[in-house]
Amino acid sequence: MSKVNILHLIEGSKQAEGLTVIIDVFRAISLECYLYDMGVAEIRPIGSVEDAFALHKKLPGSVLIGERHGKKCDGFDFGNSPSTVLPEVVKGKTILHTTSAGTQGIVNATKATEIITGSLVNAKAVAEYIKKKNSETVSLVCMGNEGVRPAAEDELCAEYIKSLVEGTEFPDFESRVADLQRHGGEHFFDENRQEIYPKKDFFMCIQYDKFPFVIKINKDEQGFITRREDVL
Repeated sequence: MSKVNILHLIEGSKQAEGLTVIIDVFRAISLECYLYDMGVAEIRPIGSVEDAFALHKKLPGSVLIGERHGKKCDGFDFGNSPSTVLPEVVKGKTILHTTSAGTQGIVNATKATEIITGSLVNAKAVAEYIKKKNSETVSLVCMGNEGVRPAAEDELCAEYIKSLVEGTEFPDFESRVADLQRHGGEHFFDENRQEIYPKKDFFMCIQYDKFPFVIKINKDEQGFITRREDVL
């Protein structure tokens, strides 16, 4: 059986070894799962806003999606919100995605032998992928808030994936998911922050085991590139 380690934040991604899962429930990785479900051609995770604009010039027709401090980056097509992306705009397109946490984990996981991403919405698929690969070491990296502060939703997701891989019971899982509304996802219910954190995003991001695929990270001459791979 694989040895499953849970690591934390950007520092954790730098330490990650073996098969590495970058976890960001609110909202980067959840959004990418929804994007693939909407039929995008590919997603390219990018570390900086400047690099995203530079690649956008090289890839006409690509769509810029991203945030800093939760807010949509100036000049981008969409923010990091799954409920506000228009499927008809992104279907069949290349997505250039930069965020404060999730994509930072990807670009910093330099010791990993393989990188996939994970969220509650595809947690079971991630666990099945890990079991099929049977890697000696698995690193589950909880990216937290902006990669520097722990987030309850990412910790919960990592614990859930680990329990599925190891075949152990998680009796309070559903109650802990529901509790995220009060501890971890409060900002989605602040009426003064709905423009940045729509309430609908919260409920989209906690729909655990919704998608039967994982998102694999590769690299080509233009940088990081992801592909979905059906598992279930």
